[in-house]
Amino acid sequence: MNERTLTLGHSPDPDDAFMFYALAKGLIPTGGLRFEHVLQDIQTLNERATRGELDITAISFHAWAYVSEHYALLPSGASMGDGYGPLLVAPRKLSRAEVGRSRIAVPGTMTSAFLALQLWLERPASALDFVVVPFDRIFEAVRTGAAAVGLIIHEGQLTWAREGLAVCEDLGRWWMEQTGLPLPLGGNVIHKRWDVPTRRRVAELLTASIRYSLAHRAEAVDYALQFARDMGRDLADRFVGMYVNDWTLNYGERGREAIRRFLGAAFERGLIPHRAEPEFVS
Repeated sequence: MNERTLTLGHSPDPDDAFMFYALAKGLIPTGGLRFEHVLQDIQTLNERATRGELDITAISFHAWAYVSEHYALLPSGASMGDGYGPLLVAPRKLSRAEVGRSRIAVPGTMTSAFLALQLWLERPASALDFVVVPFDRIFEAVRTGAAAVGLIIHEGQLTWAREGLAVCEDLGRWWMEQTGLPLPLGGNVIHKRWDVPTRRRVAELLTASIRYSLAHRAEAVDYALQFARDMGRDLADRFVGMYVNDWTLNYGERGREAIRRFLGAAFERGLIPHRAEPEFVS
């Protein structure tokens, strides 16, 4: 078989690094497929997906609603907030009404966190006062007064207390209370320009990579530590456990229903342009 190279985009975060450890280090056979790892923040990856630039990429489910015609969801790699998720933080606890009147620092308009914020506030982006800030500078935006509230993703969900901030709302907990389902944040997709056998082979390899890391957790966490900003090993291990787990190996029917409900609610409120029915590589 001739060797083929596919671009593989994911964020430089410990959970993604943990997930792709075996592929990055050549620890599992790939049968003639090579992967060029592209590490960028999720908002950038979302934007690149709208242009179809990457063969395989991590993506926010919010963004996938805009590119579902061109990218199919892979059956593993989900990040689900199972009763927890993106946080709204401020110097003091604010009510929903107060948050709605405040300037909010957000990590990107195509993130699932931003879509969940609109659902929680029951207001579209056009009715919000927000500023887009790189996810790792949102604490700084709140601290300096550039924004009154910060929408926190990634490891900030575990480190907000050391910043002296209060949680106004946990959007993952809110979603669970509303629906009984996890909050679908992100997944992996493959471009439909690749033939079906290749898509299936990639799906198998990504699942194998996740299984390898879960089976060799200590060494995979050690590898992921280089991507853990301001986190020691214990905190990094805890963060990995939040977003690389049974949901990551297989969405299951509840996971798929969570995507349907999340994007369905967004469509019904006019927050995304069309109803995106989850389409997975089988």
